[in-house]
Amino acid sequence: MKRISLEQLISESKASAYLQQYRYVCHKIETGQIKPVKNSPLNGKMPALHTRYWILEQTPDNTSRIEELQFLIAPCIQTDYYLNHLEVYETERKWVRLLSRYFKNQGQKIPEPVSVNERSFQIWGREKFLQREQGKKILAHCGVSMEQLSVYRTTEPLAYFSAGRQIPQTVLIVENKDTFYSMRRLLLDGPRTMFGEEIATVVYGAGKGILRSFSDFGFCVEPYMNAPQNRILYFGDLDYEGIGIYERLWELFCGEHEIEPFWGAYQAMVQKAEAYGTDFLPEMSAGQNKRLSGRFWECFAAGLRERMERIL
Repeated sequence: MKRISLEQLISESKASAYLQQYRYVCHKIETGQIKPVKNSPLNGKMPALHTRYWILEQTPDNTSRIEELQFLIAPCIQTDYYLNHLEVYETERKWVRLLSRYFKNQGQKIPEPVSVNERSFQIWGREKFLQREQGKKILAHCGVSMEQLSVYRTTEPLAYFSAGRQIPQTVLIVENKDTFYSMRRLLLDGPRTMFGEEIATVVYGAGKGILRSFSDFGFCVEPYMNAPQNRILYFGDLDYEGIGIYERLWELFCGEHEIEPFWGAYQAMVQKAEAYGTDFLPEMSAGQNKRLSGRFWECFAAGLRERMERIL
């Protein structure tokens, strides 16, 4: 609690006559705004007043906010958090009411899926709202999931080149841009056979970017590329990051496509590394995650696997 002097109270009253000042102070005491500091001396006037007072904290009347949360917010929004944290609701009320309006306008209809930014703009007039901490916090406080908003996340479109649209075909995902352009040139210039495999489509995975894009793989590519009869190969760096990308990609594709390392390309890479000699090869980038599941190594014969491990 804070203290205030009688002189400060009297100056707030803006009354010149003492009796009016006295009534002003008494009104504040009666309404619970202040109380006298008991050991403070009296002012020596009639009627007397204490010379110091405690300022009492006012308890806000939250009746209207509680009723709003209980009866006016859309039923699919959970209000328990806000009922227990009314001060938070006061600061977030604008955004909660807009979310409530969206759900009420939808009624029983299942909304057509749109991108996260489009839905964010539709509800709050801010296209980046759901990507920021404030938007995520509002959803968490409301107990609303992204699935309830019927949204999809957008990723960078996949870059790919197809020399043919036949089904089935072999699709090759490569980690690096230079490799993608080199293999694209080979497909443009003539034979589609690389290291004993007939390749029809080459996809640029952009390193770990392929992991973010996979959820939209069927959306980003043409149907012939996503046909279940197709064979999918992967070719990336011979380091822990490159192997880890394959293993995580295999987990993502699991159940839809069987993805295999491009065996012939890895064998050629090992042969080239051995020809250069290990003294010529650069040190591996620091900080790579070396925890692998072993799925990558299972795809190679023991001899080639040992040679690859020596290079690592």
